Amino acid sequence: MSILFNPYVFLPILFILNLVFAITVIFLERKDASSAWAWILVLFFLPFLGFVLYLLLGRQLRKKHLFRWDGQKDIGIDNLISYQIQAIEEDKLELHQEYVEDYKSLIHMNLKTSNSVLTQDNHVQIFNDGTEKFEALIEDIMAAKDHIHIQYYIFKLDNLGQRILDALKKKANQGVKVRILYDEMGSRGIKKWRFKDLIELGGEVEVFFPSILPLFNPRLNFRNHRKIVIIDGRIGYIGGFNVGDEYLGLNKKFGYWRDTHLRLEGSSVHPLQTRFLLDWNQASNNSIDYSEKYFPAIPKKGDVAIQIVSSGPDNDWPSIKNGYLKLLMSAKRYIYIQTPYFIPDSSFLNAIEIAALSGIDVRIMIPNKPDHMFVYWATYSYIGELLKAGARVYIYEKGFIHAKTIVIDDEASTVGTANIDVRSFSLNFEVNAFIFNRTISHELAEVFEKDIFDCTELTLEQYNNRSNMIKIKESVSRLLTPIL
Repeated sequence: MSILFNPYVFLPILFILNLVFAITVIFLERKDASSAWAWILVLFFLPFLGFVLYLLLGRQLRKKHLFRWDGQKDIGIDNLISYQIQAIEEDKLELHQEYVEDYKSLIHMNLKTSNSVLTQDNHVQIFNDGTEKFEALIEDIMAAKDHIHIQYYIFKLDNLGQRILDALKKKANQGVKVRILYDEMGSRGIKKWRFKDLIELGGEVEVFFPSILPLFNPRLNFRNHRKIVIIDGRIGYIGGFNVGDEYLGLNKKFGYWRDTHLRLEGSSVHPLQTRFLLDWNQASNNSIDYSEKYFPAIPKKGDVAIQIVSSGPDNDWPSIKNGYLKLLMSAKRYIYIQTPYFIPDSSFLNAIEIAALSGIDVRIMIPNKPDHMFVYWATYSYIGELLKAGARVYIYEKGFIHAKTIVIDDEASTVGTANIDVRSFSLNFEVNAFIFNRTISHELAEVFEKDIFDCTELTLEQYNNRSNMIKIKESVSRLLTPIL
């Protein structure tokens, strides 16, 4: 027997290596104790292999020069951010709606941590149905005059995807510049050659964080989860829908797909455009400059105040999570939350529990159909704690609810791509619209209340009577939440 495979030699070597790996994880994850413990648990059950998984899934992202901000000064964003921050600090910022005064500290924080300019001249259309959303999108695509910028986490070339691609090819053939950016992990069934016809017509297609080698991508854990479209710098889309037939409710597993997406007109389209340009310039060697045609003058379209807030592992602050927390702390009457996954960190969980314990009407809606089993059972473990605090929990039964929406007090709300989980808070690149407007927030609240008719309410008594097997699933899943 080879000395290397002698168990009296091999096992001590494996133990020492695993100890070294554990120390390495502790050093690299020293700012996040829960994540460190989760990875040490993986190392315990999967010696050596666990460290390989950590290298693929757990490493911190190197932020230096990830996004290139060159050109921002050319369009005056830096100056506008500085002006708005100073105006808030000196109590001189002109707000078009008096009640927005209550959210100045949130607006200030978004400016400081995410360069999120406040715009107050927007018109917002809410979509809760995939068919309606994509019909409107294709109509806007066909009306484009100069450029179409599309970014999705998932872009499938099934019936819906092919229909959108055909519309894009028609516009490219008419001289409209078409750019598509998709995430490799989310769109792992798609290859760039599938867009050959569009590229031959002058379109461009890029992949966010592509693999270095086949089946090997050391950055696969950092996913660009954003879903945005900008047309001619005048119309923007942001929300939860990806591109695929299941988002039209055509997947038998999920049934009806209930999501929330926004169509924006007004100055908020400009920061959405900036977000696309940054992501595109990171992914492509064919950088886009910050020219005027991408930021045209836009006449006033409405009176909705909006901040476009981005977050991700490239940011020094978890901007969207902090925005969520600030919204929760601002609530006086009610908090409505719709999310497909509820795996909060301790700060979010404490904030929502304190709100419920304080007498605020806290209601959370989650799906009954899991698309990720561990995430599903981890969600239930946290939901139990909220029920004990007095929150009301609704289980959506009509299909799958994928909306990422928070509404408070009929005054402020947020819709976007960020789930309430550790991945969206720390690992994914996300973008949300924070809305300060009574009309839109009330409309989102009415949507929530309408959805209740398609739900069953989970009571504390029902939760306490769950089986021992469910309790085991919850416990195991919860241990793994820092790395899900």
